[in-house]
Amino acid sequence: MCIIIFDNGMSTGQVGLSVTQLIVLNTTFQYLMKCWNDLDYQMTSVKRVVEYTDITPEPFGGTFTPPESWPSEGNVAFSSVSMRYSLDKPLVLKEVNFTVKSGEKIGIVGRTGAGKSSLISALFRLYDFEGTIFIDGLDTKAVPLHTLRSKIAIIPQEPVLFLGTLRRNLDPFDEYEDSYLWNALEDVEMKNFVSGLPSGLESEISEGGANFSVGQRQLLCLVRAILKNAKIVALDEATASVDLETDEMIQRTIRRKFRNSTVLTIAHRTNTVMDSDKIVVMDSGNLVEFGNIEDLLQKPDGYFSGFVLNK
Repeated sequence: MCIIIFDNGMSTGQVGLSVTQLIVLNTTFQYLMKCWNDLDYQMTSVKRVVEYTDITPEPFGGTFTPPESWPSEGNVAFSSVSMRYSLDKPLVLKEVNFTVKSGEKIGIVGRTGAGKSSLISALFRLYDFEGTIFIDGLDTKAVPLHTLRSKIAIIPQEPVLFLGTLRRNLDPFDEYEDSYLWNALEDVEMKNFVSGLPSGLESEISEGGANFSVGQRQLLCLVRAILKNAKIVALDEATASVDLETDEMIQRTIRRKFRNSTVLTIAHRTNTVMDSDKIVVMDSGNLVEFGNIEDLLQKPDGYFSGFVLNK
């Protein structure tokens, strides 16, 4: 509260002038406080940029450049793979060994923290690991990181959209004609929705895709994978945040569009992996079971049969 004391000898004009100046002064203080808050907000961005400069860049990786057609088959083999997220942390993968043949559909199940997502992290070489991962017989450590990651499609649990146009989100490197994008959108039943937008493919997407639902964002991530037409596709609990109807539609699309690709699916719902060719069961970083569903379900005390019953 501001208390104003006027002298009896002040004229009406002087009082009016004083009040006017106090109002101006109050407005000036408010503006200064706004500037201070804006500066504090902007300095947070500066702090983040400085933190990024302190991050050690990823190693470039191997120097061997595989042919453009690699991988042509999609065979994947984990050989004695062990991994930890940092030197002072325990192993999240422990001597994992299994082989996936070309075109096989593999379901990966296990409790929280069992090491399911760590398998995908190792495949993309997001962390250093011991052992070897082969893709079509080629050691992934010998391949440059950019080349390796560009050859594998992933549909993550949390769909990511960037600020910009819808077309730029689906095809960031302008590799495809509009007709390919519309066909891919039709595959995931999003064509009518996108064509109904005021600007179609040129419609603006808010930061993080806030103007789309979670299910729609996940379907757009699926469109990216369809356009990529990769021989190896990884789904990291891609349907965990969508409703059952969208889940079933995504699964149908994956079976149809990636029938000749090797698909690794980390499962959140049991029905997601029930049509897989084989199942990988993880527990505390160990591969405890690997085989087709019929054989695993016949083990009454097995990990997978227990996982199904608990669901």
